[in-house]
Amino acid sequence: MAEGWRATIFYLWRVLATAVCFAVFGLAGIVLGFVYFPLLNLFIWQRQRRIGLARTTIQTSFRLFIGLMQLLRVLRYEVIGQERLERSGLLILANHPSLIDTVFLMALTGNAVGVLKAQLQKNFFMRGVVRAAGYIFNDQGTALIDAGISALQAGSNLIMFPEGTRSPVDGAIHLKRGAATIALRAQHNITPVIIHCQPRMLGKTDHWWRVPSRAAKFRIEVMDDIDVTRFSDELGSGLPLAVAARHLTVFLQNYFIEEVQRHVRI
Repeated sequence: MAEGWRATIFYLWRVLATAVCFAVFGLAGIVLGFVYFPLLNLFIWQRQRRIGLARTTIQTSFRLFIGLMQLLRVLRYEVIGQERLERSGLLILANHPSLIDTVFLMALTGNAVGVLKAQLQKNFFMRGVVRAAGYIFNDQGTALIDAGISALQAGSNLIMFPEGTRSPVDGAIHLKRGAATIALRAQHNITPVIIHCQPRMLGKTDHWWRVPSRAAKFRIEVMDDIDVTRFSDELGSGLPLAVAARHLTVFLQNYFIEEVQRHVRI
């Protein structure tokens, strides 16, 4: 009986703590977007320096936010291979089981450029933040590819979720070709990140207040780089870019499916 009461109290606490975390996230977005970044625009005239400061601020804020979630026992997490993110000019591709995957990766990666949903440009809490950092949005069509390549060439770390949205409830992984196209056109290797969340939290169809029965555990593993030379060589042999990108996308899709399943077994 006592165990049941403790479990119920802890569950209710995590619902409350999750609400607090969402409120803090929204409030921080307002302060940064409507106060801090406008002041940055006023006093820092050099655009690249201003963007760099914005990205550093966002990384620090996300680190604090993750720390808050862990402190309030909303979740736990571990990172494996974080040293691989301490480089410049990375093309980081990750699976996308949860709403806060972006928060984790941007907290762990310096000078990060995210490819984000276009709706965030209209989101009251986030629009000022994402614009200040010079992020890329997924409604830019072919310009997205050019913007991603430019970010890599400038030494930024480009973070992409090639599924284009959060993974469905059944966990199936279906990748779009944009990330592969960037890798091939830029002739750039890929740094894959496998994110595992157990039990499921803030998935594609989950409302924020439907917290899991126990605190979710995130396991974030930064894998060895994937060499894309073989697929780049296909271009050199005359294969059209679209076909080579499709081949690389199939390879990446199988890679992520296999690695995610491996995480399930751990």
